[in-house]
Amino acid sequence: MDGVTAEATWISVAVCLGAGALLLGGRRGGVRRARLLLAGGGAVAAGPPSWEWALGELRGLRARWGTEWWLPVAGLLIGLLGSSVIPVLAGAAGIPVARRMRLARRDRAARESRADAVIALCGALAGEVRAGRQPGEALLRAVRDFDGPGEVRAAVVAAARFGGDVPGALVAAARQPGAEGLLGLAACWRVAVDQGAGLADGLDRLDGALRAERDQRADLRAQLSGARATALLLAVLPALGLLLGSAMGADPLRVLLHTGAGLGCLAAGAVFEAAGVWWAARIVRGAEAT
Repeated sequence: MDGVTAEATWISVAVCLGAGALLLGGRRGGVRRARLLLAGGGAVAAGPPSWEWALGELRGLRARWGTEWWLPVAGLLIGLLGSSVIPVLAGAAGIPVARRMRLARRDRAARESRADAVIALCGALAGEVRAGRQPGEALLRAVRDFDGPGEVRAAVVAAARFGGDVPGALVAAARQPGAEGLLGLAACWRVAVDQGAGLADGLDRLDGALRAERDQRADLRAQLSGARATALLLAVLPALGLLLGSAMGADPLRVLLHTGAGLGCLAAGAVFEAAGVWWAARIVRGAEAT
């Protein structure tokens, strides 16, 4: 009976995949033929979708859905193979964690992009001042390429153009994560306006300090890459063990999902796996924060 169920499951999966491929291929072929015929391209060869197109569709789905939505899909496939609903529930439970990790990566990328934009702004402003332009005009020219929030950039431009509080606008812009270097720019602006000090010299020193800090962060990230790789390897070891057991004919999914001892081992392993990954990530985050 189990053999019949497994065979029926495989047949259902194959039918679903084949139908999806035919539908996607037919839609793609129809759209492509229509475009070429309307453009006067002549005859169009029909055929199955290529691997390049399939990879492009997968990338598009990943971009639209997000990485976390592939967890229930993987859980569904494992559940079909193991004839159990536990992998499906586990995949659904992992969606918030994966979404949080994805958003954290996105925020870190945005923070690093703002930090690079601040460094570029300091360098561009120093160059404009050394070219003989007044600080207000130089800031107007340099801030156009600042990759920051639109309302903050507009406030800085308005303050520089109409004689407003430029340091206050820079301090407000520095509240964005990664734009803390604008606090130094505001300090240089105050010193240059109040005491008549050289703005370009202060900007050069600020630019050098920000670049050194960025290089230090990059060096620390490179040193921590080994720890991240180790944590990733530990995270995928259980999956490799399942594949190895399946290759040896041990049927680990049946043991883990349909026996009491297997369910106990699965629960204990999941707890230890989650604790290990969390602890490794905590160590890495603590080193980065320090």
